[in-house]
Amino acid sequence: MSYIERTMKSEKIYEGKVLNLRIDTVELPDKKYSKREIVEHPGAVCVVPITSDNEIYLVKQYRKAIDKEILELPAGKIEIGEEPKECAIRELKEETGLSANNYEYVIEFYSSPGFCNEKIHLFFARDLEEGIASPDIDEHIDVEKYSLEALLHMIDIGEISDSKTIIGIQLIDRVICNKNK
Repeated sequence: MSYIERTMKSEKIYEGKVLNLRIDTVELPDKKYSKREIVEHPGAVCVVPITSDNEIYLVKQYRKAIDKEILELPAGKIEIGEEPKECAIRELKEETGLSANNYEYVIEFYSSPGFCNEKIHLFFARDLEEGIASPDIDEHIDVEKYSLEALLHMIDIGEISDSKTIIGIQLIDRVICNKNK
């Protein structure tokens, strides 16, 4: 059985610099109708910058949507015409000052597909070189470095709650654990 919803009408109600919002009227499989509020997002990248000693750089920043500071992997929105790897290189440099000689594309995933079409492209960045960060004018970021073990513990006790960061740390741990077998 197919559960596809057919869009009957789509109305854009907001266009912003980070996202757009639209309301779709859809026909359900049982021929009833419903409304769907959809956040349109151009996509983003997330980077796991890992040292040869299995230390990972994170950024700490305030997030208004949840009204608190959180630790996250470096990440950012893909600009128009920009490829995900280009964005990963740019965001890592802007947010942390780091550059990497090795970027490895790992996976892509949707952040919250119940209402948003944002797709996040995750990269591992290795063979790191330090430099000077140049965050956007409205970004206030602290860069911190942690051991992989510390980060896994922080996930376990709820100190890290950002989904893309949890996914990135869990994936790099799986890769390292498999390498050590």
